[in-house]
Amino acid sequence: MNTLIHGAMPELGSTNSTVAEVDQAGIKPLQVPAVKKTAIKKTYVFKPFLLKVLPPLFGISLLILIWEIIAVKNSSFPSPWVTLQEAVKVFSDPFYQKGPNDQGIGWNIYASLKRVAVGFGLAAVVGIPLGFLIGRFRFLSGMFNPVISLLKPVSPLAWLPIGLLVFKSAHPAAIWSIFICSIWPMIINTAIGVQRVPQDYMNVARVLNLSEWKIVTKILLPSVLPYMLTGVRLAIGTAWLVIVAAEMLTGGVGIGFWVWDEWNNLNVPHIIIAIVVIGMVGLILEQILVALARAFTYEDVGA
Repeated sequence: MNTLIHGAMPELGSTNSTVAEVDQAGIKPLQVPAVKKTAIKKTYVFKPFLLKVLPPLFGISLLILIWEIIAVKNSSFPSPWVTLQEAVKVFSDPFYQKGPNDQGIGWNIYASLKRVAVGFGLAAVVGIPLGFLIGRFRFLSGMFNPVISLLKPVSPLAWLPIGLLVFKSAHPAAIWSIFICSIWPMIINTAIGVQRVPQDYMNVARVLNLSEWKIVTKILLPSVLPYMLTGVRLAIGTAWLVIVAAEMLTGGVGIGFWVWDEWNNLNVPHIIIAIVVIGMVGLILEQILVALARAFTYEDVGA
């Protein structure tokens, strides 16, 4: 008698069954070609790498192509190749000094970063504790919310004349502009983080009769940390934007002043170089804070 492979039954009344029938003595195991696991593994590893590398390369290539088209259409606009040649010259000696207003791009970046560090640090010292207080106490929230809503949308450059009037100097006026514009993200995000702490946590603290210091350090700070670091990351971007604009108006040493000085000299390649440098420095600062936020968040989760 004949048997059916895998026990499948043919359709009734069908003379040509779709199920292969073989003699029981002649059944042979189905030969399946072996699949190389190493090849599949390499494919899955290589694909994410391509998806991570190729899109940025295409984006940068598109930007350079548009830049080249603009340079071809406008003879006064430098091409990517001309700008690259000028960049080699600029970065061959970035720390030269030929006077107070004639220094290399390295010194200008350093001066801007110092102003950002001071203004940003002062904003963190004032803004983060104030955000905790506003989020913790309803009375302070009602008192400061109208003030923050009124002052937060004000343009950074609008604060610069106030700083010049009060401090009588360009350097502290620029730091003041950084301070007043980068403090709002820290206050708002910290306050929101405090307000979103689960009420059950606060009830447990009340039952255990914890002091205000222990409530802040043991309950509020771990819960608010992701919000607080988000505010810090937003604030550093704002601070870097403000310092470039402030230095254009106040003069002295700084990457903003360097851009304005090169414009007065009609040195457009140097302006483009400065734009790229400003973008790269801002990106590096943001990535440092992103890495810091991830590290603190993972440590908090692990604890």
